[in-house]
Amino acid sequence: QVQLVESGGGLVQAGGSLRLSCQASGRTFSSDGMGWFRQAPGKEREFVARISSSGRATGYADSVKGRFTISRDNAKNMVYLQMNSLKPEDTAVYYCAGRSGGVTYVYWGQGTQVTVSS
Repeated sequence: QVQLVESGGGLVQAGGSLRLSCQASGRTFSSDGMGWFRQAPGKEREFVARISSSGRATGYADSVKGRFTISRDNAKNMVYLQMNSLKPEDTAVYYCAGRSGGVTYVYWGQGTQVTVSS
């Protein structure tokens, strides 16, 4: 099984940037698709971005397209989410997740809080 630990969250002003990191351990995850999700208070968890095992294919929620960039470094067992032009509505707990060959994300990190002030 893969363990995931997110970091890089914090408090930032609207228009600012943050880079989230997700460190994987336990086994190699280079064959797994990875994704970022978020959950705001009182709301359901929602998809943010995904990346294929090779890193060549990515996808984004419409709400973050053009502002967020997902990337990965398989040699370092890392996944990143670069977040630019942050908005107060981006405030949420952000989770890293992975899927092994299927479409369902089966392992998750503990989350990191991102707060964007207006």
